[in-house]
Amino acid sequence: MQLPRRHFLRLASGLVALPLAPHSAGAQAYPAHPVRLIVGFPAGGQVDIIARLVAQALGERIGQSVVVENKPGAGGNLGAQAVISAAPDGYTLFFGASSNTINTTLFANLPYDFARDITPVAPVNRIPLVLDVNPAFPAKNIAEFIAYAKANPGKLNVGSPSAGTPPYLCVDLLKMMAGIDIVHVPYVGENQMVTDLLGGQIMTGFSGISTAIGHIKAGKLRALGVTTATRVAELPDVPTIGETVPGFEASGWTGVVAPKGMSSDIVDKLAGAIHDLQVDPAFRARLAEFGVTVLTLSPAQFGKFIVDETEKWGKIVRFAGLKPQ
Repeated sequence: MQLPRRHFLRLASGLVALPLAPHSAGAQAYPAHPVRLIVGFPAGGQVDIIARLVAQALGERIGQSVVVENKPGAGGNLGAQAVISAAPDGYTLFFGASSNTINTTLFANLPYDFARDITPVAPVNRIPLVLDVNPAFPAKNIAEFIAYAKANPGKLNVGSPSAGTPPYLCVDLLKMMAGIDIVHVPYVGENQMVTDLLGGQIMTGFSGISTAIGHIKAGKLRALGVTTATRVAELPDVPTIGETVPGFEASGWTGVVAPKGMSSDIVDKLAGAIHDLQVDPAFRARLAEFGVTVLTLSPAQFGKFIVDETEKWGKIVRFAGLKPQ
């Protein structure tokens, strides 16, 4: 028996559409359960603070909990490795940071190439850095800090978070550019360094602004200088280090990346949700409380940004001959 032509065409069009339905439904269903957001540093530090703000706001926009999981170690390398090794299904994400681009050059024989082996999703923010001191430390500004260091060569300890972070590089950058002999004391995590600054176990250190700004405003720490090219709105009276040491400039960033090979549907959904939270006045105001501002790029632009950052920091690491401590 022959089918009428119109029935045949209707049946054929339905058959052609069948293979597309599961893919479309799968894309619409994501996420079907909670998403892990891995952070490569201990709880309480600069990157962790922003990651938790993002996790809560992102979860509200994608309709599932985004759970922060800290995997500290090796300057963020352990967390990056955990994500790079994960399935590219959108349920394991990484809160990447500038340290991951620094580590490409700083650490020899890494089992991965960060820029090559991840899927870029979206950056979140820029991070000013700050040179903090315990209030008992005699220097009141960068010029006095340098003078103190020169009067006490090899005796002034300057803390930083773990190897590979921008504050870590700032110690050696200041040492090189100011011509001072200081002792670099890297910590496993930023929060512990700030705790020791507050307690006087160490008198000076570089940190991300988010970790220290509350203590600075409360008078428990004193900020000698910020590392950005211009002063920071949340600390308008704190000069830039570059005002005393011409050419000194550094900052960090954070953003969401995923395992290599994640589908463009999931990338676009996550990137769109992050963009939505970045334009939300409440979220921007919350970031401003921690002294940071949004950094908005498309996934493709973010991928190029990561490559450019890797090259920029690589030049500094090679020039200074830095090694993990």
